[in-house]
Amino acid sequence: MTDTAQPASVYDLAHADEVESLATFAVLVDNEPGVLHRLVGLFAARGYNIESLTVAETDHNAHTSRVTIVTRGTPQVLAQIEAQLTKMVSTRHVQDVTRDPNGLERELALIKVAGSGAERVEALRVADIFRARVIDTTHASFVFELTGAPSKIDKFADLMRPLGLVEISRTGVLSIQRGVEVL
Repeated sequence: MTDTAQPASVYDLAHADEVESLATFAVLVDNEPGVLHRLVGLFAARGYNIESLTVAETDHNAHTSRVTIVTRGTPQVLAQIEAQLTKMVSTRHVQDVTRDPNGLERELALIKVAGSGAERVEALRVADIFRARVIDTTHASFVFELTGAPSKIDKFADLMRPLGLVEISRTGVLSIQRGVEVL
C-alpha cells in the first residue's frame, strides 16, 4: 500500500500543464439591488479572482447595467465562469470580449509623477509619446491622464517609475463591440 496524500480539496490539485490567460467578460444584468453582490459572490465562492471590475447603469428605461469583469484562468475555468455568469437569474447576456475579434477594451488611469530637472523633462517627453494629457501640474509634480489598453497603461507606469512615479489610480477595463451589434 502506498502512502500518497490526497489533496484536501479541488483547489489543491496541481494544473501545471494548463496555461492561464486573462479574459474579459461583458455582462448585461438587471439593475436591481443585490446583483453585484451575487456576481462577486459567485467568484468568491469558487475561489476565482477578479482582476478588474467596472459597473454602471447603461439603460435607465430598461433597468440594465453593464458589468465588465477581467479575470484569469485556464480555458476550462474561464468556460465555467462564463457558464455560471449566464446562469445567474438577473443576467440578460454574457460576452467573452477577449475571444471576440470585434471586442474593444480600454482603461483610464491617472498617474502622479513627482520630480524636477531632467526627470521632469523626461516625464513630459514620455507622456507626449504615449499621448498622456497633463491634467494637473505643480512645481514638484504632474498628474497625467492616460486612456488605452491595459498593457499600454502598464508600460507607461513602468517607464515612469524611475522618473518619480508616486501614485496610480485606474478605472478598470471597459469594453464594447465594434460595429452595429449590441450586447
